[in-house]
Amino acid sequence: MDDLQTRLVAEARRLGFAAIGFARADAGEERADRLRQWLGEGMHGTMKWMEREPAVRAGARGMWPAARSVIALGMAYTPDRDPLAMASEGEVGRVSVYAQGRDYHDTVKKALKALARWLVAQAPESELKVFVDTAPVMEKPLGEAAGIGWQGKHTNLVSKTHGSWLFLGAIYSTLEFAPDEPHADRCGSCRACQDACPTDAFPAPYRLDARRCISYLTIEHAGPIPEEFRAAIGNRIYGCDDCLAVCPWNKFAESAARHRAFLPRAELVAPRLGELLALDDAGFRRLFSGSPIKRIGRNRFVRNCLIAAGNSGKVALLPRVEALRGDGDPVVAEAADWAAARLKAGP
Repeated sequence: MDDLQTRLVAEARRLGFAAIGFARADAGEERADRLRQWLGEGMHGTMKWMEREPAVRAGARGMWPAARSVIALGMAYTPDRDPLAMASEGEVGRVSVYAQGRDYHDTVKKALKALARWLVAQAPESELKVFVDTAPVMEKPLGEAAGIGWQGKHTNLVSKTHGSWLFLGAIYSTLEFAPDEPHADRCGSCRACQDACPTDAFPAPYRLDARRCISYLTIEHAGPIPEEFRAAIGNRIYGCDDCLAVCPWNKFAESAARHRAFLPRAELVAPRLGELLALDDAGFRRLFSGSPIKRIGRNRFVRNCLIAAGNSGKVALLPRVEALRGDGDPVVAEAADWAAARLKAGP
């Protein structure tokens, strides 16, 4: 590794990245066929933005022909407690680990831009582009090609050091860096993530049907949640960590490696459903300022909380639920009708 590349790794670590690797700009292009098949089968649900610019998603050069290298980076958000621990606590809602702290888009992009400025200062002739989950970039295949982990059977990146708990970002550069060896798949015969999924969202290893995924249903899906999945959602009100949490490689992940921005906010570790059901739009915006949860809006979030309330068996929540049956949003009102019927029916 040449001096610039060595110093770049050190600077990335200083800025809070727990993982960094390098790949050629044409790396990961073989995954394009898999993406096209997935889209063709409709497994992306209503995420129509994934259908746009398939050639650009195929690889770095599809977006930017001048790119020579990809710098793949990961920032750790390792939890210090079991994400599945509150599954039976009906009076609280469960928020996915990644959303309990500050919005990762802001934190990762800020660090990527700082690293980019540093690199341009060292090599003024270079050009680059930075990405974090907001452009047609296949970060997980690039992370695998750059050796920071492999795309596991749950389709997320897995690291031998950080388990399933990495936020990914990428820098495309006109500089040519020495590529790292692609990471080998270390899933073996394990199918823990497949077996843990409450809604059977994995039709096969390495294939996710988003239409059945609780993370998709509670975050990306805007309409009524299909009734066939409501009971399985349990008390999850934003996302789902089950397939990540059961990965055996997590035993090597240490919460000490977590970036401080992702320390959980106390009010999001075990939020009480009764309080969340009372949120109006202004209250929702105040509570989730600086959180990725804010982007789904009050109505979708309260819809999720009503599903959790209906699954809770806690009759004490019924007055809050009843009050929402006349909500101005028809999706919220329908979820309230369903939750009220469930609570009245009893266990």
